[in-house]
Amino acid sequence: MALDRAVGGRVRVKKWWVAWVALAVIVVVAVGVLVARSRPSNSPSARAARLSSELACPVCTGESVADSNVPESRAMRLDIAARIKKGQNDAQIRDAYVAIYGEHVLLTPANGGLGVIAWGLPVLALVLGAGGIAFAIRRGSRTPRLAATADDVALVDRERGHHPDDWPGDVAGEAS
Repeated sequence: MALDRAVGGRVRVKKWWVAWVALAVIVVVAVGVLVARSRPSNSPSARAARLSSELACPVCTGESVADSNVPESRAMRLDIAARIKKGQNDAQIRDAYVAIYGEHVLLTPANGGLGVIAWGLPVLALVLGAGGIAFAIRRGSRTPRLAATADDVALVDRERGHHPDDWPGDVAGEAS
């Protein structure tokens, strides 16, 4: 009987691994589809909208140029469209506004210096969380499981008031 449990336990573990592999494949495919479909458009209007949402309104607090309707933001939206028509790339346009208003005009953190911390902390938190979950799962799966001996089964049956011959036909819920 202990051999049946051990074999059954291994089969169950294999089924779990198949489920985990299937889940990983589904996640990878979903992320691939999401990345393929979320490539930004390079049309002038899409670039202008993207840049307007990346730049902070110089008058408003916490609003982007795209969200604000103050005259300064409207002028910036028109200026962004004009700069795109002149052939400036996104980095040149951002740099021009940083030169006028300073770094605080950018709503996204820089890719260098302290900006690395702003981008890196969420990634680090996700990696540490996933590692903690994996560690807990692996630790739980390596915990030795004790098989009941014949003496243990006899003790439980005696305490429940069952005769050993009655055990296979035992009805769940019988009170002793």
